[in-house]
Amino acid sequence: MLDFRLDEDHEALRKTVEEFARAEVAPVIGGFYEREEFPYEIVAKMGRMGLFGLPLPEEHGGMGGDYFALCLALEELARVDSSVAITLEAGVSLGAMPIHRFGSDEQKATWLPRLAAGEVLGAFGLTEPGGGSDAGALRTTARLDGDEWVVNGTKAFITNSGTDITGLVTVAAVTGRRENGKPEISAILVPSGTPGFTVSRKYSKVGWNASDTRELAFQDCRVPAANLVGERGRGYAQFLQTLDEGRIAIAAIGVGLAQGCVDECLRYVGEREAFGRKIGEYQAIQFKIAEMEVRTHTARLAYYHAASKMLRGEPFKREAAIAKLVSSEAAMDNAREATQVFGGYGFMNEYPVGRFYRDAKILEIGEGTSEVQKMLIARELGLG
Repeated sequence: MLDFRLDEDHEALRKTVEEFARAEVAPVIGGFYEREEFPYEIVAKMGRMGLFGLPLPEEHGGMGGDYFALCLALEELARVDSSVAITLEAGVSLGAMPIHRFGSDEQKATWLPRLAAGEVLGAFGLTEPGGGSDAGALRTTARLDGDEWVVNGTKAFITNSGTDITGLVTVAAVTGRRENGKPEISAILVPSGTPGFTVSRKYSKVGWNASDTRELAFQDCRVPAANLVGERGRGYAQFLQTLDEGRIAIAAIGVGLAQGCVDECLRYVGEREAFGRKIGEYQAIQFKIAEMEVRTHTARLAYYHAASKMLRGEPFKREAAIAKLVSSEAAMDNAREATQVFGGYGFMNEYPVGRFYRDAKILEIGEGTSEVQKMLIARELGLG
């Protein structure tokens, strides 16, 4: 029989992160959000809890858990705030996992212990100003000059790339041309502070305002040849695998945001009165919240399923795309309905649902747009 109950270890982790989010994040994150300030102390606490090392092996300073454990933590954080959740997601899924999956022994020994402890953050340099969904149309280049890579190009919308504790960016770059004329794409590790590596000012964003997102520029930026991550010419395949895994993590964030909308509405409708009655007594409000719960529950099952297939070593591209599509739409729909339930208060930034509404939209764009997810699903079904 199918059993969707969490095992003892996963449930203990979920509850620990839930309590942390309620006690440590919720009371202060609104101020960070409105000041567009990165919450260093919260990130440090998450590091001490071992959250940045959840799916990393103990031999490299991690917790020795699995990727599903990371997703559970992301869901609980996003129930309270998505800026903190995306900082963890990008730091682990996009910053540490490429090194864990494909890095050399030296790269793992050098970087993973500090990444797992949350002492430094890693970033993932794929998207460029001229294209995001078309990841194969990269303009950034890296050429070998003796025993060094020389990197030139620009990256856009890169999370965790310019904080005071950012340690590295793994950059997708064209390193040559194949016999068929198509670009050879490789992954190059560029430490922060490398000459020729410039980090721009933070973007002014609609949402995720307490997270760090920037444009990066590389001008004759030189790093050792040993900074190649994985095999030369395998960078594109590596990034696609990273994105498949990341979509499950983004789905968990979407579920967390959707659940947070339900949580806030249940609290509010028990307090707010209109026409002499608690608004939760009106069927119109009850139906809205019921529909929000249905969307959340369905999306959670979708990402649980995708994660289970990944952990069993089975193909999961279609399931990851489904989970990402369903959860991002659930988050957006729930945020809109929660704002409606709150009425005028929902339009005020001091209320969490206002943040949720601003944060939800990017979930339909980042890690592959909803249109890209539909394209991937169609391909997996043998269409196109």
